[in-house]
Order: sequence, then structure tokens, then C-alpha cells
Amino acid sequence: MSVRCWRTAYRFPWQSRLPVKSRPVHHSSWSSSASSSPKRPTWHIYSVAFAATVGAGCVAYQTWDPFRYTVVAAKRCSILGKAVVLDAIDYKRTLGRTYTTPEEEQKSLSECHLRSARRILLALLANGGIFVKLGQHISSLAVLPIEWTSTMRPLQDQCHATPYDDIETMFKSDTGKSIPDWFDDFQPDPIGVASLAQVHLARDRESGQRVAVKLQHPYLVDFCDIDMAMVEFSLAWVKKLFPEFEFTWLGEEMRENLPKELNFVHEASNAAHLVSDFQDIKTSLYVPRVLFASRRILVMEFIDGGRVDDKEYLANHNIDRNKVALELSRIFSQMVHLNGWFHADPHLGNLLIRRSPIGTTSPYNFEIVMLDHGLHFDIDDNLRLNYSKLWLSLISPTTAKTIEERRKYAEIVGNIGPELYPVFQTAITGRIGLDDVGTDAGMPRPASMIDMLPQTSAELEMIRQAVLQREGMLQSVFDVLRRVPRRVLMLLKLNDLTRSLDHALATTHSNVRVFLITARYCSLAVWRDERQRLLTRLGEEGLFSPGILYEYFRRWWAFQYQYQGLHFVELYMDIEARLVLTTAWVKGLLRRGFKGAQRAAAGLDLDPM
Repeated sequence: MSVRCWRTAYRFPWQSRLPVKSRPVHHSSWSSSASSSPKRPTWHIYSVAFAATVGAGCVAYQTWDPFRYTVVAAKRCSILGKAVVLDAIDYKRTLGRTYTTPEEEQKSLSECHLRSARRILLALLANGGIFVKLGQHISSLAVLPIEWTSTMRPLQDQCHATPYDDIETMFKSDTGKSIPDWFDDFQPDPIGVASLAQVHLARDRESGQRVAVKLQHPYLVDFCDIDMAMVEFSLAWVKKLFPEFEFTWLGEEMRENLPKELNFVHEASNAAHLVSDFQDIKTSLYVPRVLFASRRILVMEFIDGGRVDDKEYLANHNIDRNKVALELSRIFSQMVHLNGWFHADPHLGNLLIRRSPIGTTSPYNFEIVMLDHGLHFDIDDNLRLNYSKLWLSLISPTTAKTIEERRKYAEIVGNIGPELYPVFQTAITGRIGLDDVGTDAGMPRPASMIDMLPQTSAELEMIRQAVLQREGMLQSVFDVLRRVPRRVLMLLKLNDLTRSLDHALATTHSNVRVFLITARYCSLAVWRDERQRLLTRLGEEGLFSPGILYEYFRRWWAFQYQYQGLHFVELYMDIEARLVLTTAWVKGLLRRGFKGAQRAAAGLDLDPM
């Protein structure tokens, strides 16, 4: 068969059944030259096409934003997706093995936890932004294995900074001016980097005032939606593979709160609201003044201070660490139980402390500076009062009436029934529980929060092991997290902050001292509500209503008895704490002189001779 006939048969199969002479002859330049000129190599055509495609892609990436965003988004998704898939495979293999001893199984599972957490950590750091925020949430979930929470903890203060050129471009795009037009001595290296923004030190060109310039990472707005979708997709896969670890509520919470945190105008409004709430209160709280706010840029006065848990800083400035812990508890109790509006992103990185400047209204020689006001939540009056009554029931000794009230307000406040109440109580108190929820061999339970002894490592380990090993306990913990309203979860985080600061500062007062402050504010909140209700009735029914007057003075006396009683216990505990400080000061004086006395009283190790 000739070349031309073979090609005809290949192109038109039906023609191959005709005699050769009957087949139509196709005259074309291609067919006529096929036998006379060599075929161009196919690889050459593919190479040219590939080079053209790559070149076009590079040009599109540099000049067309939608294409560039699509490529980067695909890369970000693949980074996290790869880590999630590898973790799933790792867990399936680890859990599917046969082990000879429980110790071997526990060791293998612990190693798997650590490997998986490290993969996710690297993925979150590589993507940054919202993904770092997710890791910060994970690090704060005490119900997770310690390998996960400890691995994620560095995300609280290890975030990548955006290069100065990108910041400059965003600044000019948002304001129409360059950074040098606004500021003198703008430091290109940030003094702080968080998951959503970074802060630079500068000097305002017009006023000459030192300012802190908070600048949002420019890429966040571009990838916010796709990143949130990927977070929710990953959490859904975790739920599918491990039904007992259900974190879809975390994605819902991030999607609701993220737009607020990404709008710095909203943050400036929150800061002004907080200042207004504390305007007529004698407090050490200080909120930096905002000088300028736009959606992605916030300029505020610069505060030179130390972290609130920095005992060295407190010692160098002669600040009593006991008073710092107690004052912070008062600040948050005022927000929650009286104002009904509170800071919803509490962690020690958002709190500074400094010596009180001239003209301060602080009753102490220090001010607590509160930063990062992107998230504040309000509490409706019913939730605020019922939450206060729940706290008062936990402070009161265990009786049949108290037990009934504890469960009643737990259901009203947290949507928690009797079967989940013990877990909810532990979440509020941070302890193994009171004597109304059970007993443990070798671990006596107190009748109220006032009776609690200092928490031991054995108690912490018992809580952790109960969550991880007791049948059905882990599921109960996640049931609580699903049921409890988001506002109440934020309130539990505030409790954790005050307890953790008390522990970090190694305060010398009783471990329940901060609970007493909360109880006094709860008592005041309940009394104010009852007083208003009775005064309203008195106005409606007239001043000469013996029943209402009797009820008013009865309630007033009950409030005074409880409020002043708590105050008396506070004074007693403060005297004990002062004696411990004085004893430490004397011992330090005898060992290292006055410098040693100061360090010992501050809870610091004594300097060597």
C-alpha cells in the first residue's frame, strides 16, 4: 500500500473496503509533500507550546490579579491539604496496629500526635494569617492531647512579618500618601507581629508624638474567603475521620468574628467604648488613644511598658505582683458582671504594664494597658445576671438548695443538662469539681470554690487523663463545647486568663483570691438588678407599700451581709499574702542584702554572690 493510500485508509476507514482504483484521490499540499519532505519533530512543537504557556502564565501572574490570586490560593490550599491527608494516613496506620502492651500503644499514639501536630504547624506557618489564628485557637483547647497544644503554642508569638515594600504599597493605596509623608523615624522592622497585623514604631510628623502604627497584612483581604473555606473543609474532614474530635464550631466562630478583626475602624470604636465604660471608675486600666483609623491602618499612641506577667519588669519598677493579678480580675469582673461588654480576645500578649505617669487616675503605682480591641462582645442583661447567680452558687457552701441553683443556672447560661454539668463546672472553675459532682479516691473535693486548696500537678494530670481515657468523657467535653453559647465560651476564656496570670506571677495570696473578687462583683450586679426592680414596683404602687419596703430592706441586708462578708475574707487573705511577702523579703535580705530582699519579694531567684 502506498503512503497516500495508507493515510487515506487511516483518515477514512470506510474507504479501505473499496478497490484501490475505486478509492477517491485526495489532492492536498500536505499529502503531496508527505513523501517528499521530512516530518517536523513532535517534541519541538510541544516544547514551543509549553514555553509559550509558561511565558503567558508568568505574564498573567505578574499583570492579572485574578490569575495570581488563583495560583497562590491553590498553593495555600495544597499546603494545608497535604498536611491533613498525611495526618489522616498516619493516624489510621497508628490506630490500626496491634500492640502488645498498653504502654506501647500509648507511646506510639503520643509519637503520632507529635508528628501530626508538627506537620500542621509547618503548614499553618507557611500560609500565615487566618491559618495562624486557627493554630492559636487549637493551642488554647485544653481538651486536646498535650502534644498538640504544646506544639501550637509558639503560634501565639511567632508570626512572619510582611516585607516593608508590601506595607508601603498598601499604605499608599489606602491613604494616598507614602509612609515618609506621614511619619518621621518609621522603623521598617516591626516591634510586634501577630497573625493579622504587625506594629511599627514611628513619630507622627505633625505632632512629633511617638506612635504605634498597626498595619494589616496586605494579602489577608485577598485570600480571606478561600482561606476560611479551606479551614472549614479541613475541620469537616477531621470530624469525618475522627467523629469524637468535632471542631466545626471553631470554623463558624472564626467566620463570624474575622470580618470584625479585619476592620480597624471597628477596633477604634471598641477602644472608645471601653474608655467610656470606665470613665467614672477608679481603675488602673488604660487604653491607648487612637489618632487615626482606617480599615487596614490604625495609628495610636505608643506605650512603653512590659508584659503584665514579666516579674523582672515588675521588680525593677517596684510593682506588687499580687496587686496586679487582683486588679486585672477587678477589670474583667467590671466588664462582664456590671458593664455587660467585654474584651473577647484575652491573652497575656494583649496586656502591658507600666509605672503610673503623672496625672493618672490609677489607685496604684501602675497602669494595666489593654491592647488589640478588634473583638469585644456584649452580654444581654438576662445572661449577665444569670451568669452572676451561677458564680454565687459556686461560691456558696454545698446544700440541697445550692446544688439545685447550680444546675438551674448552668442550664440557663450554658444550655447544659444534668448529665454534662460536671464537665461544665470543671470548665468554669478550672478544677476537678466540687463535692456535688462526685468523689475521687485520694482527691478530696471542696464544698465550694472558697474551700479549694491550691491546684497540684496530680489534679491537673487527673483531669487530663479523665478526658482522654475515661469512656465517654471526651465526647462529653465536645458536647459541652457545641452546646455552650459562643458568648459563654469567651467568658470561660476570661476566667482562664485571670487564673493563668495568677499562676504566672506566683502570687502569694490564696489561689481562690481572684474568685472572691468575681463573687463580689456578681453580688453587686444581682443587688443592682433587684433594687431597680423593687424601686420600679414602688413607683407604680406608691411609697407607702409596706410589703415592697420590707422586701427592699431584706434584700439590701442580704446583699450587705454577703458583700461585706466576702470583703472581710479578702482582707484576711491579703494579710496572709503580705506576711508571706514579708517573710520572703527578710530571707532575701539575710542571704543577699537589699537587692536579694527585693528579688525574693518579687518571686525571683536570688542573684548569685
